[in-house]
Amino acid sequence: MAMRNLLFLTVLTSFVFIISCDKDEDDVSERVKYLTGSEWESDSLLVNGMDASVPGGLLESFKGNAKFNEDGTGEFGGYTGTWRFSPDEKDLIITTQSLPFPLTTTIVELTAVSLKVTTGFPNPANPEDELKIRMTFKAN
Repeated sequence: MAMRNLLFLTVLTSFVFIISCDKDEDDVSERVKYLTGSEWESDSLLVNGMDASVPGGLLESFKGNAKFNEDGTGEFGGYTGTWRFSPDEKDLIITTQSLPFPLTTTIVELTAVSLKVTTGFPNPANPEDELKIRMTFKAN
């Protein structure tokens, strides 16, 4: 009888352990899977509707590839740093020592093949005027 109870307890413990491991993998949101599942190539980098990826442009350093690693680190064009989602996963926040502040962007679209974000930025020439930034990326 004791052997049967021990066998039952071992099977039950193993089952609970397997279920808890599967649950950890399921806890990763679809957005995290999309963002970290590909390397992203910049498609368009616009400020007020104009290409800002040209030499001397405001977004020149974001041109190229972006890689978001599962551990929260990444490379974003010419920058390296960390990334995170806002709690509701509607915003993507990039922090790098190359920028004096975290870059918070609103996610317009995030699929397995497309990443589109927008943000506003004070215009250095006129701080009361906000620059409208739109960055789009395609999966490599």
